Amino acid sequence: MVNEKNQRGLEAEAGDVPPAKASSPALVFPLSVIHYPLSTIHYPLSVIHYPLSTIRYLGLAPYLPTYHAMQTFTEGRQVDTPDELWVLEHPPVYTLGMAGKREHLLNPGEIPVYSVDRGGQVTYHGPGQLVVYILMDLKRHQWGVKQLVWAIEQAVIDYLASQYIQGHRCENAPGVYVNGQKISALGLRVKRHCCYHGLSFNVNMDLTPFTGINPCGYAGLQVTQLQELGVDDSLPQVTQQFLPYLTRMLNL
Repeated sequence: MVNEKNQRGLEAEAGDVPPAKASSPALVFPLSVIHYPLSTIHYPLSVIHYPLSTIRYLGLAPYLPTYHAMQTFTEGRQVDTPDELWVLEHPPVYTLGMAGKREHLLNPGEIPVYSVDRGGQVTYHGPGQLVVYILMDLKRHQWGVKQLVWAIEQAVIDYLASQYIQGHRCENAPGVYVNGQKISALGLRVKRHCCYHGLSFNVNMDLTPFTGINPCGYAGLQVTQLQELGVDDSLPQVTQQFLPYLTRMLNL
C-alpha cells in the first residue's frame, strides 16, 4: 500500500491534516435538500438510488461546503453505508493537495486557492468541467488504491474510445491524456479504508486558468477538453454518457 501511494501520488490512511484555509458552513445531509440559487444550476438536482450506491446530482456547487460534506460523510460512514457518487461542477477554484507546493501557483489572480486533504499537487476546477466525487468503501470491495485509480482512468479511456478519441495513461502521473495533453485529473484521499474526492473531466470550459498553475505540478503540461476534440455534447449529455462507464468499472 505504501509503495502504491508513493508511485501514484495519492494519500491513504494519513493522519490529521490542516483544514482548508477558508472556512465555510458544513452542508446538512441529505444533500438532496440543499437548495442553491436556481441561476447557478445547470440541471435539476436529483438523487438516484441503486441497491448498493447512490448518485447525487448537485449542479454548480460551491467548493468548500462540498469538500466539508465529503469529510463529514466519510467520518460518519458505517459498515453498511451505501457508496455514493456526487456529480457536479464547481465555480472557479484552485485546490492544492497535501503534498502540494505553492511554487506551482504561478498566477492565481482572483481565483481562490484552497489547501485540501487529497493527494497530488495543484489543479483547477471551473464551470464546464465534470467533477465526480467517489465516496466508496474500499474494504468492502476488497480494493486497494492502485486498483481504484486504474478503474477510474479506464472508465475515462473507455468513454473517450466511444467518441473515437484515443486516451492514454502517463507513468507516475495519474489521470488521462490525449496526445500528451491532460483531459482528466485524479485526486483521492483514503481514510479508514474509505475514499473521497475523485476525478475531474474537462468537457467545455475556459481553460485559461490552467495557465496560472503548473497543472498537477508539471511545468508546461498542456490540458485539453472534449470540445476541442470535436465532441459538442453538453455537459449534462456527457455526464449521462460517461457515468455508466464509471459505475461499471467501480462495480457500483
